[in-house]
Amino acid sequence: MLANERRMKILELIQEDGSARVKDLSSLFSVTEPTIRQDLEKLESEGHILREHGGAYLKTISQQVKTLSLQHMENLDLKRRIAEKALTFIHDGDSLILDSGSTITELAGLLTSRSNLMVITNALNIALALGTNPACQLMVTGGEFKAPTLSLTGDKAAAFFKDTYVDKLFLATGGVSSQLDLTYPGFSDLPVKKAMIEAAGETYLLVDSSKFGKASFASLGKLSQVDYLITDRKPEGELEQRILDMDVKIIIA
Repeated sequence: MLANERRMKILELIQEDGSARVKDLSSLFSVTEPTIRQDLEKLESEGHILREHGGAYLKTISQQVKTLSLQHMENLDLKRRIAEKALTFIHDGDSLILDSGSTITELAGLLTSRSNLMVITNALNIALALGTNPACQLMVTGGEFKAPTLSLTGDKAAAFFKDTYVDKLFLATGGVSSQLDLTYPGFSDLPVKKAMIEAAGETYLLVDSSKFGKASFASLGKLSQVDYLITDRKPEGELEQRILDMDVKIIIA
C-alpha cells in the first residue's frame, strides 16, 4: 500500500472511530510505528487530526458530541430521498432495528408519521430524537461510545441482539466494493451489524450511489446478506444484474 493510500485509510478509520493508537495502526497496516507516527504528523499538518502520546484523535470530536452532529453529512439531498422511500416499507406496529449513520438518521426523523413502533438502535442521536415520540417503544443497546457516529459499538452492543427478533433492519454501510462486499472504515461495528442482520426478518440497506465502488478497510461480507437495496439511482452497467443475481431487490428513490 502506498503512503498516500495508507494515510487516507488511517484518516477514514479515525473519522469512523474517533481515535487510534500508534501500536494498533502499526499492526493493522503492517508497517513500523515510526512510519505510523510520520503518517499522523502529516495528517495533523493537514488539519485533520490532533496527535497525543501514543496515538491521535479526530480534531472535530468535541464539537460533534456537543452539537450531536455526525461526521459524514455529504449528499444529504440523496439521503433524504432514500429515507423517504425507506419509510414506505415501515407500517404501524412494526418492530425495527435502526443502524447508526446519516441516512438512517434521516429515516428516524420521519417516523412520527407511524404509530405503535418498537425500535432498537445503537445510535444515541436517533435514540434522543425518537425518545420524544410517545407512540414509539424505544430500546438502546449498550456498548463502547463512538463519537463520530454518535453510536454504541463493540461486542457488548452486538450481544444485545442475542435472542432478539424484529421485522425489519435498516442498515448503513461505508461502501459497496466492486466485488459487492459491504465495507466499513473500522472493525468495531462488524459484530454489531452481523448481529443486527441475524435478528431481523428483512434487511434493507440504505446507500447513496456515491458509495458504489468504494472499498473501505473492513468487510462485513457480500451484499447478498441484505434483502432490499434502497438507493438513489440504478446501479450502472453489469452491476445491476450482479446484484439481482444475488436475489437482492433494488429499490430506486
